[in-house]
Amino acid sequence: MFSNRRYLGVCTALAVLASACTKASQPCPQATGLIGDGVARFAPAAVSCSALPASMALVEPRFVEGSIPAEWRTRPTFSTDGDRAHATVSIEAGTSLYGTGETAGPLLRNGAITETWAEQPFRNPPPTGLSPLEYDDDFLNLYQAHPWVLAVRADGSSFGVLADTTYRTRIDLTSGIELSADVAFPVIVIEGATPQEVLTRLSELTGTIELPPLWSLGYQQARWSYIPDAKVREVADEFRARSIPCDVLWIDIDYMDGFRIFTFDEERFPDPSGLNDYLHATGFKSVWILDPGVKVEPGYFVYDEGLEGDHFIRRPEGELFVEGSWPGDSVWPDYTNPETRAWWASYIPDLLGNGIDGLWIDLNEPSIVFPPGVPFPGDLLHVGGGGLPPDTHARYHNAYGLLMSEATLDGMKMARPERRPFLLSRSSFLGGHRYAAMWTGDNSARWDHLHWSVTMTLNMGLSGQPFAGPDIGGFFGSPSPSLYAHWIGVGGFFPFSRTHTIQLSEPQEPWSYGPEVEAIARMAIERRYRMLPYLYTLFREASLSGLPVWRPVFFADPADASLREEDHAFLIGADVLVEPVLTEADPHEFRIPSGIWRELTMVGEDPSSTPELPVMKLRGGAILPLGRVVQSTTEALLDPLTLMVSLDAEGRATGVLYEDDGEGYGYQTGDYLLTTYSAVQSGDRVEVGVASEEGERERPARMVTVIVVTDSGSFQASGADGSTIGVSLGGT
Repeated sequence: MFSNRRYLGVCTALAVLASACTKASQPCPQATGLIGDGVARFAPAAVSCSALPASMALVEPRFVEGSIPAEWRTRPTFSTDGDRAHATVSIEAGTSLYGTGETAGPLLRNGAITETWAEQPFRNPPPTGLSPLEYDDDFLNLYQAHPWVLAVRADGSSFGVLADTTYRTRIDLTSGIELSADVAFPVIVIEGATPQEVLTRLSELTGTIELPPLWSLGYQQARWSYIPDAKVREVADEFRARSIPCDVLWIDIDYMDGFRIFTFDEERFPDPSGLNDYLHATGFKSVWILDPGVKVEPGYFVYDEGLEGDHFIRRPEGELFVEGSWPGDSVWPDYTNPETRAWWASYIPDLLGNGIDGLWIDLNEPSIVFPPGVPFPGDLLHVGGGGLPPDTHARYHNAYGLLMSEATLDGMKMARPERRPFLLSRSSFLGGHRYAAMWTGDNSARWDHLHWSVTMTLNMGLSGQPFAGPDIGGFFGSPSPSLYAHWIGVGGFFPFSRTHTIQLSEPQEPWSYGPEVEAIARMAIERRYRMLPYLYTLFREASLSGLPVWRPVFFADPADASLREEDHAFLIGADVLVEPVLTEADPHEFRIPSGIWRELTMVGEDPSSTPELPVMKLRGGAILPLGRVVQSTTEALLDPLTLMVSLDAEGRATGVLYEDDGEGYGYQTGDYLLTTYSAVQSGDRVEVGVASEEGERERPARMVTVIVVTDSGSFQASGADGSTIGVSLGGT
C-alpha cells in the first residue's frame, strides 16, 4: 500500500517538474543580481526562479536585492556542451586558487581537477602497495562535496565562486575556473578585500558552526573497535595511570547487536549506562557510532517501523532499494522527507539515555559495504517535502550526509535541550558544518597522508568547515614509531584531534610505541590542553564570523605571493605559527610571513629533546592565553591563567580570551566573559592588564602569570586577574 502510493506520488511530481522545466525557456529576471553585500548570483536562462529556493547550501533562500554594478570584477560565462552545462570564470595572472572541499594533495589547487561526489574511495585492482579502499591524490572526489573555489588575486584581494547545485559537479582549475554538471545551475560570486572577508560573507550565506562543547576540543582516542566494554575501561584507566590527557573515548560498530542500529550487543556491551557512568567518573566522555543502513529483518523494530512509515528509499519501479551494509541486506532512510527525519530523530533520545555524550555518523555518503564499490543508482526516488522537491538520487546524493546530520542533531537537541551536542559526520555537503564536525575519512599510515592531513584540514576551513581533522596515525595500516610521533606532534593542534585506526592494525594508543614516543605524545597532547583556552576562543570566533580555526600562512599577508604555496606550516588563528615536520626525508624549507615571529616554548619543555614536535612561533603584537595541564576538561583549565606576550615593534600587544560554562547555552543570554588583555612597554617594564571586557559572567578570582617573550629571552611576573601586572625586562 505504502509502496504504490508513494511511487505514484513521486512519479507524478517528477512529471510536473519535468513539464515546468521544458516551459522555462525565458531568462528568470530574479535569478541574476546582488543577493547581499559583496555577493552576486548569476544564472543561465535554463535555471528558473522557482528552482532557486531549493538551495541545499544556503541557510535560507536569497532573493535579488539589486542589479550587479558595471564595475563588478568577476562574472561567469555560461555555455552548454551537449547535455552538459558549464560556467567559466576567467582569472587574472597571479591568482591563487584554494578550497574545493575535501581533496588530497597540495593546499594550492591551481591546475587541479576535482569532482563533488560524496563517495568512499574504491579501486579494484588498487595501485601496488595499497588496499582497494585507500585513497591517494589521484582521486577526484572523496567523502564530502563542496562545489566552492576561493581565489586570491595577486594584490591580496579575493573572491569566491559557488556552484549552487547538489548534482555531481566537475571543478576544473587547469585554466581559470570551470564548473560543469549535467544540469544547469546558478553561480554565486563573493567579492572581498581579503580572503577572510570572503569567508565571512560565505558564512552569512551558508551559516556558521554552533559553538561546540569544550570537551569536544580535548584529545580523543578511538579504534575499530575497543571490545568488549572491559577494554574501554582498560584504555581509560591506562590514560589516567600514565597521566596522558584525554577527554573522549569512541565506541565503534561492534557495540551493536549484529550491527543493527539503535541496539546493543548484550554480551559485549551488556550495560552501556554503567560503562558511561564509569567513564564519566574518571573524567571521560564517550561518542558512539551510527550508520544509516537498516537491516532488512521483519521483527526488528527499526525496520518494521520504517517500513510502516514508508521511510526508506525506493527504486524507480517502486520496490525498496536493498543492498548490503554491515548487518547484511539493508535499506536506507530517505532523509529528504521531513517525516523521515523526525522518525529518525525520535530514536536518538533513548540512545543518548544510556549516558552517551556524542554521536558519530558514518557511511552516509551513502555507501554500500557489500559488495564494495557499488554506487547508489542515480535514478532512485526521493520524496522530498518541506521545501525540497521530489527528485532522483542524482540530485540528493551529495546532500544525504547533510540531511542525516540535520536529523541526528535534531534528535540530540530534543534529548538534551540544555546541553550543546557534539556530532561527527564522514559525509556532508557545503553548509553541513551547521550540523556536524567532520574527519577526513579512512586515511592511511603513510607520510604523504600526514602531509595531506594538514592540507585537507586547511582547505576544509577555506571551504566553510572549521571543525575538521584526520585520523591521527592513519586508519589503514600501522605507522612506524617515527611516523606516529610526528603525526601526534602536529595532531595535538588539529581543530578535531582524534587518533583512530582499523581493527587489524597494531595498537595505536600513545604508549604503544615505547617510552620515548609515549613521552613525545604526552608533551604534544599537553600542549593542546595548555592551548585549549585559545582554541576555544577561536571556535567562538568561528561561530560568529565563519573564519577557520586553522588558517594558511598566506592569511598573515594575502598580497605576499611567496606564501601562497606554503602548506607545511599553518596558522592557528592569527597569532600562532606552527612549523611541523611532515616528511620522512628532504626537510621542508618554510616560508613565513614578514614581521616579528618569536619562537614559543611552553613552560617545562626542552625543544631540543623533541625534534618530532612542531616549532611554535608567536606573532609580534599578540597575547596568547594559556591554561594549565589537566587530564580532561572536567578539571579547571584557567587557574592559573598564563598570558604569553610578544610585543610588536612599538612595544604593544593585545589578545582575547573567551570563557563560558563550556557546555550549556547560557552564553546566548550573556553568561560569558570575553576579555581583551593589552600590554604596553615603557622602558624596561611591560604592563599587562584588562583593556576591555564583555559579558555578564563574573571574573574568577585567580592568579595570572605573564610571560613576556623577547628576542633575548623571556621574563615573567604574576598577579591577580583584573589587576595591572608589571613585568621587568631587566632580569629573568
